[in-house]
Amino acid sequence: MPIYEYRCEDCGTKFEKLVRGTSDTATLACPSCGESHLNRELSTFAAHPSHGNQSASFEGGCPSGMCRTPELCGRN
Repeated sequence: MPIYEYRCEDCGTKFEKLVRGTSDTATLACPSCGESHLNRELSTFAAHPSHGNQSASFEGGCPSGMCRTPELCGRN
């Protein structure tokens, strides 16, 4: 189930909504003003390092933390 970001055309409020199916988008309304004139915005992806994985870090290793040879992965 994706989480989409929306912007209300009437009041400008930005909000996120967990969309389970097409029926959820039909009844979607702005949480501030209640209107349904919404634009779906482009979402950004954010990844956070795992606190339990101390073997790889963003400072010295591969950003994904999955490479055994971070100097060769080309992502750092």
